[in-house]
Order: sequence, then C-alpha cells, then structure tokens
Amino acid sequence: MTEPLKKPVRKVIITCAVTGSIHTPSMSPHLPVTPHEISDAAIGAAEAGAAIIHLHARNPENGVPDQSIDAYKNILPVIKQQTGAVLNITTGGSTLMSTEERLGPALHYKPEVASLNMGSMNFGLYPMLNRFKNFKYDWEEEYLRTSDDRVFRNTFRDIELILTKCADNGTRFEVECYDIGHLYTCKHFVDRGLIKPPFFIQSVFGILGGIGQHPEDVMHMKRTADRLFGDDYRWSVLGAGARQMQIATQSVMLGGNVRVGLEDSLWLGRGKLAESNAAQVRAAVQMIEALGMEVATPGQAREMLGLKGGHDVNF
Repeated sequence: MTEPLKKPVRKVIITCAVTGSIHTPSMSPHLPVTPHEISDAAIGAAEAGAAIIHLHARNPENGVPDQSIDAYKNILPVIKQQTGAVLNITTGGSTLMSTEERLGPALHYKPEVASLNMGSMNFGLYPMLNRFKNFKYDWEEEYLRTSDDRVFRNTFRDIELILTKCADNGTRFEVECYDIGHLYTCKHFVDRGLIKPPFFIQSVFGILGGIGQHPEDVMHMKRTADRLFGDDYRWSVLGAGARQMQIATQSVMLGGNVRVGLEDSLWLGRGKLAESNAAQVRAAVQMIEALGMEVATPGQAREMLGLKGGHDVNF
C-alpha cells in the first residue's frame, strides 16, 4: 500500500527589529544603542532564528535616532560578515526627520529590503510617560512629551519618491500598514505598478494613532489584505508593547509571519524586560514550532519574498 504524501510544513518568517526609534535608552538597559551593540543584537537575533533583521541607527553618545549614511557604516558590514540574514534598512527613521533624510541610507546601501510606511499619521508616544519617569538624557522626556503634536509624514508624493528612487537598486519593501487605509494606499501603488508582487505587508498594531490590538482588529487587517491582494502578498504582523507575542501567535495561526524585537516591545512576559532581542526571537521560534510549523531560513525568506540576494547590496 502506497503511503500518502506528506503535506509540506509551512515556513514562517521571523523579522527582528533590534532598536528602532520609539523607545529611549533609559527605558531598558538592554536596548542597543552603539554600532557594536546594534550589530551584536542583530547577530544574536539571526543566530536565534530571525531571517530578516530590521535596522535603525542611533547616536552612540546619547541614543538619539540617527539616519545619516555614516551611522550605518559600522553596522551593516559587520552583520553581513557574520550572518546570512536579510538586512532591512528603515526609511521610517523617526517622526522628526525629513523624507530625504529618512531615505538616504536605503538609497546609498541598496539593501535587499527597506521598510516603507503607507501613509502619514499621528504617532503618539507620550502615554509612555505614565510608566517611565526618570531619564538619563535631556532629549528623551521631550521627545515623548511633544509627540502629542507630531505627525509622521509620508504623503503619496513621499511614497512615490521612495519607491521610484529605490527601483533601480532592486530593493523590495516591508510595506508597513498601521491602519486599514494604508492597505488601500498600498493597493493604489500596486495598481500603478510601483509595488510588484510578491510584496511583504507588515501590519502594525498598537501605535496610538493607528489600529488597535483587539483580535478583531487583526482579523480585519487580514481579511482586507486578502480581499485586496489575494495570493500576491506575504503577511506579517508586529504588536507594539505587551501584546507582541499574542498578536504574533494569532498571525501564525492565520497563515502569516511575525516580527519581534526591542523596537516594538521591551518585554518578555508580564513585567519582565527582555534581556536581548534574541530572547524574543527564541520565544517566537518556540511558539511557531509548538503550532506545528517551521521557522524560515534566510534563504527560504529570500525565495518567498523574491529578493535579489545579499551579494547585490552596497555594503
């Protein structure tokens, strides 16, 4: 009797965003700030199972977000030499930067992947002042407090500029959607041929100014993306703050991928700071395998997302 063919086990891509520009250094002693710390965090995350590393840079003296080309020069080559991970450079930078400033590193280094926010939005960080009271650096408290009057800007013209400037570099995008309208903005650029399948949609839950974190919010994002894009996209999620792993689990159960890392959440369980980015990656690996799936390797992630490969970057 012939044995039935085994169904292939689904591969799940883990992205790790190691530092970002939301949290400030005084919030956690484990948040990487210097090039050495950021590189080490990225290498550790890759060794733990992250196929994609999402990168921001910071001023090593005080942790201020830094989107200069020079800020990445001692980060990107180090990670590339020691891992096979896909390196993803932000074009989000921080809410205080111009579009041209945010775009600079991705345009110069020509990565396989860059992030791209699908719209302008209020980006409220000030509620974190209810939890964090003492700050080491003068800029931190003001950065959070004044976010009640701050908009992250990505107009249609800004998005088109980023897409067209990076087109000749072969860079694909982690399309970040913070609300349902961002999916429709993505569809607009898909219809214009500026975003081509297979595209990678990162749904973001829990930033004040965007969609919430209720399971119905996650379902609404997934249903809408399925209706708009069918089989042309890969879906991933990030949950800001304490619900990071809950939302990641829901994504995996719905057929999606996950993003973790200290950019998105400082925590590893209730009231427990994550001591490293790798610790969050290991928790994601454990969850994925417990659900009967396998973690995608960098090579498998490249194939799933149609990436150009690590040999064709400028670092």
